[in-house]
Amino acid sequence: MSHRSKKRVPAAAPAAALPAPTPWWQRDWFLGLALLAVTTIAYMPAWNGQAIWDDDGHLTKPALQSLTGLVRIWIEPGAAQQYYPLVHSLFWLEYHLWGYAPLGYHLINILLHVLSAFLLVRILRQLEVPGAWLAAALFALHPVQVESVAWMSELKNTLSGVFYLGAGLVYLLFIQRRSSRLYALALGLFALGLASKSVIATLPAAILVILWWKRGKLSWKDDVAPLVPFFAISVVFGTFTAWMEHKFIGAKGSDFNFNLVERTLIAGRAVWFYLAKLAWPQTLIFIYPRWEIRQTIWWLYLFPAAVLAAVAGLWLLRRRSRAPLAVFLLFVGTLVPALGFVNIYPFLFSFVADHFQYLACIAPLTLAAAGVAKALPLLKSRRWIAEWGCGAVLAVLAILTWQQSAMYADMKTLWETTIARNPDCWMAYSNRGFGLLQEGKLDDAIADFKAALNVKPDYAYAHNNLGMALMQEGHDDEAVPHFQKALEVKPDYAEPYGNLGVILYGRGKVDEAIIDFQKAEQINPDYPDAYFNLGIAFTTKNNFDAAIAQFQKSLQLKPADPEAYRGMGLAFAGKGDTADAIAQFNKALSLKPDYALVLQDLRNIYAKTRGRE
Repeated sequence: MSHRSKKRVPAAAPAAALPAPTPWWQRDWFLGLALLAVTTIAYMPAWNGQAIWDDDGHLTKPALQSLTGLVRIWIEPGAAQQYYPLVHSLFWLEYHLWGYAPLGYHLINILLHVLSAFLLVRILRQLEVPGAWLAAALFALHPVQVESVAWMSELKNTLSGVFYLGAGLVYLLFIQRRSSRLYALALGLFALGLASKSVIATLPAAILVILWWKRGKLSWKDDVAPLVPFFAISVVFGTFTAWMEHKFIGAKGSDFNFNLVERTLIAGRAVWFYLAKLAWPQTLIFIYPRWEIRQTIWWLYLFPAAVLAAVAGLWLLRRRSRAPLAVFLLFVGTLVPALGFVNIYPFLFSFVADHFQYLACIAPLTLAAAGVAKALPLLKSRRWIAEWGCGAVLAVLAILTWQQSAMYADMKTLWETTIARNPDCWMAYSNRGFGLLQEGKLDDAIADFKAALNVKPDYAYAHNNLGMALMQEGHDDEAVPHFQKALEVKPDYAEPYGNLGVILYGRGKVDEAIIDFQKAEQINPDYPDAYFNLGIAFTTKNNFDAAIAQFQKSLQLKPADPEAYRGMGLAFAGKGDTADAIAQFNKALSLKPDYALVLQDLRNIYAKTRGRE
């Protein structure tokens, strides 16, 4: 019997199961749109928020609204509030798009903030960090970010944040591909970020921390050397900003006189303050109380000691995981420019501010998100509990952001909320009083200025403001000592000179008034009232050509000022130049049709003309 070999078809290996398609609500396009929508809605109370505090100094001034002004923004330090030329260029563009209407400024800030969140997703995926979208949502919706996003002036933060994260992402791609184009692009984005806010100078150090976290070691050739140009321009921009803060912004004087030990105490306390606000964002304040810092206060040393202990403890844990130490180093390192080792103007009021940790908060928030993402698979059937819990946390953060952003609706709301949460905030009293002064509520304004001076008797601005309120009440004799005190505290303060000049002029001491007006003009070349008052004084002295020149300077800074046009008209009339006088009076009327004094001026000039005929 013959045997035939049987040929069998080999058994096929079981087909690999195809991955389940990602539900549409988990896809990037939906998550991105959802984050954009929720963040935008969370900031709705601030959409039409009016200018607050120093917004008027940052938004494009009349003298900078031309193309020449745009050039000045780049080549003339001191032309704008701070030398962040890219920020002020964007403000310049926004002015030409929608003037001073606040909605556009706020929406741009919100969009830039969300764009940073999207870039964070890309970076975390590039680094293979889980929970990227959760980290981005925490960054976008956390209420400590409100100060940066709802405050128009903090376009500095939102714009520089985009360039910071953009440069970081491109540099991570460069590390993979070693492309000279990617390197140049990363360096260019970093330079643009520094031109927006020099606080991002910490980026190259942050990259080194990230590389150490990923590899456990650093190479001079591959890791450190390519970042040398980044460190170099960081030093240049950082040094220049520190000089600007001292020279133009006012970060100098007895309020900034701290030695290294005291600055270390400030820094140590600030680190834990910021972490606490991230973990429990309760009672966020625009101006926090300024701590008393003295070397003799023993418990202050616990804060920097705790920082060192944390670093040491996390270093010992690095064999199990380098991530916690890397996160702590990133957090503290990104905060360094605002920890007190360098003088910055806000330290006059407080050593901490929410907007100082705009970028620093990314590291701890990412650690929290990654921890949640890693824990989810372990929960198996109970995973939905954690997912709903994350949703609840984000919802609470969005609600807190909504509530916090309402504080930025207008100046009055901001200062009243600040005073309610920080009753010793002398700066808030002075600024609220200034608003009341503009409304003509003199008694209330005086009460606020006195409250500010009760807390800080050497506050020059409160003395000047109180003097102005007393002037408006007709108490010039009481006002003079306050202007003099303001100048004693702050000799380079233009406004008290201008106010003293007004009092001298009213007393008939025109020559002495001119001296004070000229001092005000020299200290602050962008002070339109100094030029206007000089014009009036020169007209009184029958020096009409000098008067016209001063009114013209005033109008360059304040083009829609009918009083300046009237003053120039009176000067032309004094010269006997009837046609030019009438032209200036008509310009004044075009701005203020019911200007009774100008109507009378025109009647007088026409009567004289008919009399000559």
